[in-house]
Amino acid sequence: MRPLRIVVPIKQVPETGKARMDEETGTVQRQGVESIVNPLDLYAVEAALRMREGAGGEVVALSMGPPAAERALREVIAMGCDRGVLICGREFAGSDTWATSYALSQGIRTIGQFDLVVCGERATDGDTGQVGPALAAFLDVPPITYVSRIESITDGVLRARRLVENGYQVLSCPLPCVITVVKEIADPRLPTLHGKRRARATDVPAYGPADIGADTKKMGLNGSPTRVVRIARPKITRDGERLVVGKEDDLGPALDRLAEFLNAHLPAGETGV
Repeated sequence: MRPLRIVVPIKQVPETGKARMDEETGTVQRQGVESIVNPLDLYAVEAALRMREGAGGEVVALSMGPPAAERALREVIAMGCDRGVLICGREFAGSDTWATSYALSQGIRTIGQFDLVVCGERATDGDTGQVGPALAAFLDVPPITYVSRIESITDGVLRARRLVENGYQVLSCPLPCVITVVKEIADPRLPTLHGKRRARATDVPAYGPADIGADTKKMGLNGSPTRVVRIARPKITRDGERLVVGKEDDLGPALDRLAEFLNAHLPAGETGV
């Protein structure tokens, strides 16, 4: 097996449970919210590191975001990635999945020749799972989604097992290609002390639109074909009743009331208690 150059796109996302939407722009609010590496991207990092350990080569982490996203890149460098590249600039703000995929594909082209792009299944803030397949389209290479295991990489052909609704499917695909991985692929390792020291000392270049040869009309909020026209918060209502049985004599009436309640709420035609 020849050495591989593997690119892993990662995203810095708001900590799970703290994501908020800007109702005016329809984008995720990131200021003032603690950010972390998208948890599902860590499985992609681990898969890439294991492939490099088996074949040799290089793992390059790539992210698009504000200057603070450099922290996420240094975190995965501490895990074992060889280097990181940040795509950064106000022009990229507000990008939807289409514009994000375009910018990342331009960043990958700037990095140079690659054998494999390994993505997480989806990002926890958008939850679309669109960037991996869209990257493949922009790079004009085949994709394999929901990969749960790398079977082999031989003679320039990747063989992978992917998760499907009724089990698994095994596919072969020529390199270069894009894959998205699920949690089954591997358990992410923790950064080591040596890795953290190396991450602090590693230069993380930041590329703007001109550096990656990006068309500004295809970037940011104005270059995004997706529009959030309305944000609605779900309202949870319960037509319920609480029965408290304090003594044994109250149990019979409570059961009678429970039966009455269930009968009243059953669909028409069904027999109750």
